[in-house]
Amino acid sequence: MQEITFDDVRHDENIRVLVDNANHCLEMIGYTDHGPRHVGYVSKIAGEILRKLSMPQRRIELARIAGWVHDIGNMINRKHHGLNGAVMLFPILCDLGMSVTESSEICSAVGSHEEETGNPVSDISAALIIADKVDAHRARVRLKKYDMNDIHDRVNFAIQETNLTVVDNTITIEYTMDAHASPMDFLSIYLTRMQMCEKSAKFLGCKFALYINDVKLNRWDDPDDV
Repeated sequence: MQEITFDDVRHDENIRVLVDNANHCLEMIGYTDHGPRHVGYVSKIAGEILRKLSMPQRRIELARIAGWVHDIGNMINRKHHGLNGAVMLFPILCDLGMSVTESSEICSAVGSHEEETGNPVSDISAALIIADKVDAHRARVRLKKYDMNDIHDRVNFAIQETNLTVVDNTITIEYTMDAHASPMDFLSIYLTRMQMCEKSAKFLGCKFALYINDVKLNRWDDPDDV
């Protein structure tokens, strides 16, 4: 059986329609961008995390694929979109020619990426979670519908730069924010996501460090080691 590549998935017309429709549904209910810009970022960062950790090339490729398709369940409903997306994806990936084993890995990662119900279950899953949860940036704001009273819009619009690095088994995310929102605003909606990133980094044998405007907001050492 042939190995399905990231480009095979990204250029598949059926998957393109699902990504676009999921993004449209979220736009209709006032959510930030979840289309090609978001899934492209998640795909790139998930693959980069595993690459920096010297994982096999195929694991990197699968992480990139998981990043591209992880949000299609939003076309069904925002709630449980990871679970819906995983169930939808399995036959689609198999029909593309992906093996049952690899299709299962992708679907497990997609089904486990929501902070309400998810947990890292593999290296692909952990990389997907981190890449997805750290994507906060003004480029995600739908400017024609920007609402300064919406905290998601306001926080994302305040973030001018987002930089993720993997050095010495520490995964670091650094945000540069302006005065449109405060770090407290950020934490009010991103705290559980950052905690999920900590758990996922630990799964990968790494530490996770969070900075906003050069201020470290979490401890990356294990309290049990102190």
